[in-house]
Amino acid sequence: MVHFVGAGPGAPDLITQRGAFLVQKADVVIYAGSLVNPVILGMCRQDCSVYNSAHMTLEQVLQVFQKASEKGQEVVRLHTGDPCLYGAIREQMDALDRLNIPYDDTPGVSSFCAAAAALNAEYTLPDVSQTVIITRLAGRTPVPESENLSTLALHGATMVIFLSSGMLDGVQKALLKGAYTENTPAALVYKASWPEEKVVRCTVGELAAMGKKHDISKTALVLVGDFLSKEYQRSRLYDPTFSTGFREAER
Repeated sequence: MVHFVGAGPGAPDLITQRGAFLVQKADVVIYAGSLVNPVILGMCRQDCSVYNSAHMTLEQVLQVFQKASEKGQEVVRLHTGDPCLYGAIREQMDALDRLNIPYDDTPGVSSFCAAAAALNAEYTLPDVSQTVIITRLAGRTPVPESENLSTLALHGATMVIFLSSGMLDGVQKALLKGAYTENTPAALVYKASWPEEKVVRCTVGELAAMGKKHDISKTALVLVGDFLSKEYQRSRLYDPTFSTGFREAER
């Protein structure tokens, strides 16, 4: 059995209880070495075989899966954050289907959630934004033409940009082609929830300069939108004049 497990954003106590249990009982762990906090590997049994996938190809990972399956071993494929975002898990799962090796998927806390927590922010504010766009800037890996950053920026929604902190000049230019202005609030969150976490609040017009000033060029999220400002409307859910299925409005 192969268990895909989300390790969470970095802090070892942000892995789920289910994920920690699977890591603790695994015979084999293959972890995303460039991103997963190695402290989490301290949960592994002493006799657990541990592989760093940063040095492996997909084919090499599959070889480990297959050999472990032949021995009847439990495998944890440990991904950063939640595996469903930029985890390259679909190709692994499809290969496991072809090999008739069973697997399951344990979700994790994504870094975009940890970044909001670091900022004490809420992505969805009444009358500000009710939509969150999670995306990335095209680089060595392209994006579909209809999903280029400048096109998505036309919506003016809350935006969380992954895998792009090394291209902040390009990010800034693309955002300014959309609905955002030089003064739109933005933030850079480096290694959310790690001990070395760094939070930089700025504006869209300052993104590239602030990245250089604070030496942020990798392992950071770019957050954009008016959810970072101080203006918003109170939620209707807890408004005393608003009826819900559990409470009548005050008259």
